Amino acid sequence: MVKVAIISGSLRKESFSTKIAKSVGELFPAGYETQFVEIGNLPLYNEDIDTESNVPAEYTAFRNTIKECDAVLFVTPEYNRSISGALKNALDVGSRPYGKSVWDGKPAAIISQSIGNLSGFGANHHLRQSLVFLNMPTVQQPEVYLANSPELFDENGKLNEGTTEYLQSFVNMFIDLIIRYQR
Repeated sequence: MVKVAIISGSLRKESFSTKIAKSVGELFPAGYETQFVEIGNLPLYNEDIDTESNVPAEYTAFRNTIKECDAVLFVTPEYNRSISGALKNALDVGSRPYGKSVWDGKPAAIISQSIGNLSGFGANHHLRQSLVFLNMPTVQQPEVYLANSPELFDENGKLNEGTTEYLQSFVNMFIDLIIRYQR
């Protein structure tokens, strides 16, 4: 079984990023298990509280969860032309202590979204910069920038057919990347 962590960069209860992430999680085929990973409970990264003798329990749980996964899907909103502070914090927590990053070598994929027309372009590209440094091979094509995200859902909260088809092609490419990098 291939385990795929799904991280929403939004903490809001009814966030579009989380709704999209849940919809995409259902597009993986048999043999793939998706797991939503909580980031809202992580204390801000501070090396003073992350010592060999005193690691916050939330850091340890998060790091262990990511270690157990084979790949990571990030679904992010755009905050001020970048990713949310919560998502950046999760990247930082997972990358420490130095030399023991839980991200290293894990295949990744990014979906960005916004309620406006820019579709999270800035967030997508800022996140890609961090993933390069974290040594995470990332799906390059198709790129997924979802604009006007509230309009992508029907009255029952289901993604429209065209978006679902597009996201299925994205998931298929992510699966190809995961297969290439399986350990």
